[in-house]
Amino acid sequence: MLGFTEQLGQFLSRNLNWFLIVALAALLLQDIFGTHGVLAMRQSQLQAAEIRKKIDQLDSENQKLQDRVKSLKTDPTAIEKIAREEMGLARPGEYIFKIPERPGDAADPADPSNKPQRNP
Repeated sequence: MLGFTEQLGQFLSRNLNWFLIVALAALLLQDIFGTHGVLAMRQSQLQAAEIRKKIDQLDSENQKLQDRVKSLKTDPTAIEKIAREEMGLARPGEYIFKIPERPGDAADPADPSNKPQRNP
């Protein structure tokens, strides 16, 4: 009768190929589906691309705002335009006539906030 260690040694030597195949399959599955595998890396790349796109969009918006600030600091016509349109100011000797808009002229029918309000 063989000892336990001898039986174990024979068992391992007979099935060594199967153990190697199972170990290789486990490593392959880990490389594909693991937390640092191919699928996780692809997902991370997609997220990084989306974040880069958002950063580019914010950079563009930031540049537009910086240009607007610069024009407001240096361009008198930009300042005058805001004073006239948003604040309703006029130069000395000028008169401003405000014509009320008719309901529905500039209103978008799809926008519920543009519906005329009724007074009871």
